[in-house]
This record gives sequence, structure tokens and C-alpha cells, in this order.
Amino acid sequence: MTGIDYEAEYNNRARVPENPALIAGWARDAAAYRAQHPPRSISYGPGARHVIDYFPGDDKGPIVVFIHGGYWQALDGSSFSHLARGLNAHGIGVAIPSYDLCPDVTIDQIIGEMRMASRELARLGQPLVISGHSAGGHLAACLLATDWPAFDASLPASPVIAAYAISGLFDLRPLINTSINKAMGLDQEAARAASPLFWQAPAHGSLDAVVGENESAEFFRQSRTIVDLWAKAGVATRFGTVPGANHFTAIAPLAEAHSPVVLRLKQLAGR
Repeated sequence: MTGIDYEAEYNNRARVPENPALIAGWARDAAAYRAQHPPRSISYGPGARHVIDYFPGDDKGPIVVFIHGGYWQALDGSSFSHLARGLNAHGIGVAIPSYDLCPDVTIDQIIGEMRMASRELARLGQPLVISGHSAGGHLAACLLATDWPAFDASLPASPVIAAYAISGLFDLRPLINTSINKAMGLDQEAARAASPLFWQAPAHGSLDAVVGENESAEFFRQSRTIVDLWAKAGVATRFGTVPGANHFTAIAPLAEAHSPVVLRLKQLAGR
């Protein structure tokens, strides 16, 4: 893991200078969608950020969860409400959780919070397809690979049936010597422990890992590596790209009912 400028590879805000306008656009579009389709608020813990915005569907199949990115240190679910639009158009319910951020908590604690959120959603009686972007893609893979009976014996053995990671991070070690790590405080041991690439591969379900066509080589490597490794362990995996997209625009197709991303998630939800 030498000879690569990890700061340049992973600092997406520097790679995409127009990111402030894109992020402002998320907040604007999310507010508009929430005004038209007020979500149900579901609490999964005691904290102010332990909340899920649930945009219900027709209750006929799995719920699709979307976990936001921000390198575990920025944003919250309210900026992504509009991404429920594409799946809602097919009658599929979408849940968008928020979580506490580094440095107030560790990445390991955030993984635990997303397990708590998934447990609360599983109690609705529908299986879960977990999608996520960037840090959220990391968390989606973590949830697929979770030993759920060990986490909570009252849950179904496999509440998470599939993960769809957009621009995910599965090996956190390259972030250690970057500016991104200032808030996270990762060392080699903590980075490896929080990296699903080094966990036991899931015994069920499937993983899709997709990357924006214009993203850095490291984001391609991250997704290809976990797809290849988990495939060797017997997991159904799929690698793909989002044409013409950078790290910030790769999630835009979630708002479009007939985009390849939404149609694939619809398929994963058995619809």
C-alpha cells in the first residue's frame, strides 16, 4: 500500500470542486420531496440523530434502506429524502437513517447504530435491502456481513437479504494518513477491525458494488476487491459503474424511477 497519493485518491471534495453546489442541491431536492411526501419518523435509539425517515411503499415486499455518506463525519439523512422517489414510484418503501458522527463517536459505534436501526426496521416484518453511498456503502456491506443472531437472538437469521454499495469503502487502511482521518482517529488496528473486507464473508444474500465512472482508481479498486473476494467465498456479487458520474452525482439515479440503479434495487427487492 505504497506509492499511491491516498489524499488525492480519497479527497472527493478536492476532486470535485463543484461539490458545494451539488450538496446544496441535495438539501433543496430533499426538502421538496419531504414536503410532498412527509416521512414517518422512527426512533431507533436515545440520541437526537438516532432517527429513521421512512417513506412507506405498499408493504408487499422488502424495504430498501439508504445510508448516507460523508466520511462518517458529515451530513444526515434529511439531505437525501429525494432519493426515495425512484423506488417509491414502484411501491417500494425506503428508509433513510441518520447516525452520530465522528469525532463524537467511532466508526465502530456507527456500525453499531446502523445495526440498531436495521433491528428496528426488521421489526416491521419485512426483509431489508441495504443501499448506501460512500461511507454508507461501507455500512451497507457491514450490515450484510453482520452475524444477526449474535447481535440479537430475537431477529430473523438473515434480516438483510442484499447490499447495494455505491462508491463504497471496504478497506479503511488507506485513509489513515489522509486529512479525512483527522476526525476518525483510525490506526492500523481500528481501521482493519472496521473494514468488512477483512470480516468473514456473509453466508447469505448478495452484494452489488458500483462506482461512478469518473471516480478515482482507488474507489474502483475498493469495489472490485470486495466483489472478487466475497465471490470466492460463495457470495453472489456484481460490480458496475454509473456512467458519466463522479463521487457526488453517482447517487442521482436513485431519484429516477426507471434508472438502472433503481431497476436493479427493484429486482433485489423481488419486485
